[in-house]
Amino acid sequence: METLVQPGTAPFWVALLTVIGIGVVELVSMLLGASVSALLDDSFGFHDLGHHASGDHESSLLGAWSSWLNAGGVPLLVLIVILLSAFAAFGFAIQSVALGLAGPLPALISVPGALAAAVPTTRWISRGIARIIPRDETSVLSQDEFIGLVGTVTIGPLDQGNPGSVRVKDRYDNFHALRAKAAPGHVIETGALVLIVDGADGLFQAIPAPQALDSDSNRS
Repeated sequence: METLVQPGTAPFWVALLTVIGIGVVELVSMLLGASVSALLDDSFGFHDLGHHASGDHESSLLGAWSSWLNAGGVPLLVLIVILLSAFAAFGFAIQSVALGLAGPLPALISVPGALAAAVPTTRWISRGIARIIPRDETSVLSQDEFIGLVGTVTIGPLDQGNPGSVRVKDRYDNFHALRAKAAPGHVIETGALVLIVDGADGLFQAIPAPQALDSDSNRS
């Protein structure tokens, strides 16, 4: 611990404390039926950045950089946490080694060095995480093939405002997390079963699952 609390480690402590703060905020928002991660993705159009390789996004520096860094297609908040954690870990390691040799490095040297190591590490980790978490879209199924599936609201409640998330299982028994809103006239609570009735551009509409489908889902 003494090697961590040293001059030159302030940027890395800030990054580490930011990760902890993000975790607390996300936990509280989930308990309140929302998700900071989903709101960020919607605000910055990150679903498009992660899944489309052409168009205006690709022509911009931000689009190209985000597409490369987020090759695995993980949510923006997860990507931020990975990047900050890697930055802090490499920063502490650099300063620890420097301390043992000659003394702490100035931030002008340690920060770029930690960032240079954290960026490719973030890309590598995000690709690994993407293989084990549900995706918003799939290259195997078209969006139309999700219409008619029954799922469970995991981030809600669903209304006509900000999208929530619905977990569905496709015909191959693979699970997907779909960005969804409730169809007009409906408000659907977290944990409820829903029927996907429409969708466009990666955003779906859902209604409460009819009783017959609800019973069939419970039996399966």
